[in-house]
Amino acid sequence: MIVHFEIPADDIERAKLFYIKLFGWEINAVHGRSNYLLIRSTDRTSLSGSLLKRFNPKQTTTLYFDVSSIDEYTAKVRDLGGKIVVAKKSVPETGYFAICLDTENNTFGIWEENPNAI
Repeated sequence: MIVHFEIPADDIERAKLFYIKLFGWEINAVHGRSNYLLIRSTDRTSLSGSLLKRFNPKQTTTLYFDVSSIDEYTAKVRDLGGKIVVAKKSVPETGYFAICLDTENNTFGIWEENPNAI
């Protein structure tokens, strides 16, 4: 199941205004960070996501899939011929993520919910 998405932008403010006007999303900075904003639909029923500063010219929207264990699934990705682009990272008190490539060079993320993440 998809649990999160990230939309990269060259101009965060321009992208923010675009999506607010297009979908009516609420878009707010995370803990005062101006380069990573949380997206939430106003009806609260849609998937949440983030708007972030593009760090690579080829960076595209990333979908994150819920998994029971980042360690287990990064091993599966490798075993199946995929690659790990960003190794397991922590989001304190929230969970862990990793960014992967499938066998067709499509980027995707995996997410492990864990309120004890440090």
